[in-house]
Parts: sequence; structure tokens; C-alpha cells
Amino acid sequence: MTAAAVMAVLWPLSRHRALAARQADPDTQFYREQIAEIDRDRERGALLPSEAEAAKVEAGRRLLRATGVADPETFAALGEPALRRRRAASTLALSLIPIIALVLYGAYGSPHLMTHPPRQSEAEAQDTGQRLDLMGAVAQIEAHLAKNPEDGRGWEVVAPVYIRMGRIDEAVRAYESAVRYLGPSPERLSNFGETMVLANDGLVSADAQKVFEQAVALDKTAPKARFYLAIAAEQDGQVEKAKRAYGEILASSPEGAPWVGVVRQRLAGLGGEQPAAEQPGDAPRMGAEDIARMVSGLAERLETQGGSADEWARLIRSYAVLGQRDKARATAERARQALAQDEAGLKIIDATARDMKLTDAGP
Repeated sequence: MTAAAVMAVLWPLSRHRALAARQADPDTQFYREQIAEIDRDRERGALLPSEAEAAKVEAGRRLLRATGVADPETFAALGEPALRRRRAASTLALSLIPIIALVLYGAYGSPHLMTHPPRQSEAEAQDTGQRLDLMGAVAQIEAHLAKNPEDGRGWEVVAPVYIRMGRIDEAVRAYESAVRYLGPSPERLSNFGETMVLANDGLVSADAQKVFEQAVALDKTAPKARFYLAIAAEQDGQVEKAKRAYGEILASSPEGAPWVGVVRQRLAGLGGEQPAAEQPGDAPRMGAEDIARMVSGLAERLETQGGSADEWARLIRSYAVLGQRDKARATAERARQALAQDEAGLKIIDATARDMKLTDAGP
């Protein structure tokens, strides 16, 4: 754009307007044609060279008089100031126009547009960079584990990252590999079991319960494993057992423990002591109000994909714990239909219905 502006100024200056005006004058044009005619006559032999030269000199004098210039020196003198003016104007155009353009663009334009896109704030750019860094780190760990599948430490490192990325099933397999290659420990088993609970819509499956029991066998004070075992008892309808388990966790917890607030909430939901202010920290975040959501997820999965007798029994108990006895009875009937060819499974469903007192007609 700057170059176009400069050329727009220089183009008119590059033409000699006085010369153009003389070229357009009829008198000057007549004498130029007369000189050309003299040259043609000399070439045809109509005029001798000396005659043709004399005629051209005379026509040249008349041309100078017609243009108002007495001689070539006077013509050159008149053209020099115009030439200087054109040169000065050209210099100003080449220097001032680009400077003015840059000043105006800096004041009213958007010189920062390409370096700071308007749709991406600094926070968004930082968040995007963090996601890219995380994905790059995970890719490197996965490449390492592909070559070294027995690196338990690598599996233990990537497992919580998978959880953060929402890849729960992969997190379960990662923790399983960490336990296999590094060996069981209370913390490692607790994390493994908790991830299994997340993958199972928040319900403590029989397999997860075994993992938590193994963690407690290694460390009777393991708070996370004990907490989820209490939830398992609660989901199985063993309310008194769950209340005792929550109470024992509170009694053995050090002052200011981060999981105390969550345990108090669960206990209060079962009619135990009133909840105190929840403590900050990395305690499990499954409040009593989450049970309905977890049960709904299990029910949907069993209806669409089917499941084992133990899972159907767990759903029946969960409805009973929530006080939804009609749904519990309907689920028992649905389980009998789904497990019609499984004699052992039918026995489990019938036993669960009896335990939950769903065989009578009462509420």
C-alpha cells in the first residue's frame, strides 16, 4: 500500500508537462512534420543534402519561435528549475509517505494482531500450552512403557494422569500393572480400588471390595480403603455395619485429617452424628447425595449390557437403601428374567430379596 501511494505521487512528476503541452500545440506539430518531410525529400533525391540541411535549419528556427524559446540554452535554463522541483518532490514522496503511513498504522491500526490473536486470551493460551505439555508427556511415557511394559513405576505415574484426562479404564489397567510389578502396598491398593469404583459408576464392586480388604490387611489404619469398605456395606444395605465403620474411621483419624469432613457427611446421611465443617484435602469426594446418581448409572448399564448376579443384587440393595422399595422389587423381577438360565444366580437374587425383606407386601 505504501509503494502504491509513492508511485501515485511519482508518476505525474515523471512526465514533462511543458513538453506535453508543446507536443499538443498545432504550430509546433506543423514544423515537426515539415522537418520530417525534408528528410524524406532528401532520401528520395528531391533535395540535395546541402539544400535539405538549410531547409531543416530554417524550420528549426521557426519551431523554436513557435515554442517561445529563443535557443536551446534558454530552453535548458527553463527546464532546470522544473527538474529540481521534480527531484525534491520525489525525495519527499519516497521518505515522508512511508514514515506517515507507519505512524498512522501504529496509532490507529493493529500491529499486534498477528502476535496476539483476539480470540485467545493469555489464560487460554497458558491452558492450551499445559494441555499440550500433558499430552506430550503422556505420549513419552506410553512410548517408554510400550518398550518396557514391566516398569511398574511408569504405570503408577501415568495412572493418575489418565484419571485427570478422563481415561478411567486405562487408569484401572495402569494401577493393576503397578500393583503387579511393584507389589501391593496399602496406598497403591487403595488407589487401584478407588479407580475401579470410578470405572463402575461409583459403586464398590466385589472385585474392588477385595482390593480394599487386601489394603486393610496390610494396614488396618488405611483410611481410603476403610472408607470405601464402609460405602460397600452401605450399598449392600448393611446400614449398622456402615455406621460403625464410619465411626471407627472418625475415632482413629488424627486431628485435622482431610477425610474427616466427608466421613461425617456419610455418617450423617445414615442418621448418625451431625456433619461438621468439611476439611480441605484429597479425601474421597463421594457424598451421600451421589448414591442416586451411581445407582442410576448401574441400572442403565445392567439394562443395556446385562451383568452378573452379584451386580443385580447390588442394584437391588442400593434401591432398598435409598428407600425405593418398589424399584428394588421390580429390579429383582428383572434380574430373575435376565438370569433365568443361571440357577446359581437366581439363588443369589432370591437371597438378596429375602435379606432386604422384599418378599412381603409391606413397604
